[in-house]
Amino acid sequence: MTEIRDLNARAVRDSMDIVRQVQVTDLGRETPCAGWTLADLLGHMTVQHHGFAAAARGDGADMKHWEFVPAGADAVQQYLAASEEVLAAFAELGEELDTVFDLPEFSIVPPRFPARVAIGFHLIDYVVHAWDVAVSLGLPFELRPEMDEAALRITLAVPNGDNRTADGAAFVPALEIPEDATVLDKVLLHLGRTPGWRAAS
Repeated sequence: MTEIRDLNARAVRDSMDIVRQVQVTDLGRETPCAGWTLADLLGHMTVQHHGFAAAARGDGADMKHWEFVPAGADAVQQYLAASEEVLAAFAELGEELDTVFDLPEFSIVPPRFPARVAIGFHLIDYVVHAWDVAVSLGLPFELRPEMDEAALRITLAVPNGDNRTADGAAFVPALEIPEDATVLDKVLLHLGRTPGWRAAS
């Protein structure tokens, strides 16, 4: 049951390695997240870490932990600190991962999930967001082979319905997946990303 936590930690560490390459002059860059600059994306990624860390410690229902704060010149440092916080919070959970997370940003009612499910959500979010940051910087991104099975399984379980078009939806509607697509491309396409995305400018 702890495998998902270990995979999540690797995904977060990989995202940290990519974010460390962000310079202050990069914060205005376009991202695959429509309407978001890289500063917006890093701000979102940081607050999500704070929210999930609070949820792991039993305080996820308090919306103050999920309040978006625009990223400033210290965006990289803030993200790295939040990453360490969420990894520490997940590491403090019991071996059976039977804690229940309150995730109030989710549309499911009640928005409560077993830890292993919630950590799976977090894993796939940071695989995709690490890719978002990498392509915003013009860097390559590869999914670790050991993550293939879990990443695809979790991704394909994400509903592709009207929830994708609602305001504030985590993902836009899925795109068609070619039979010969790589695992990473399948993940990106099901979550509405375009694998060949490049900034317009």
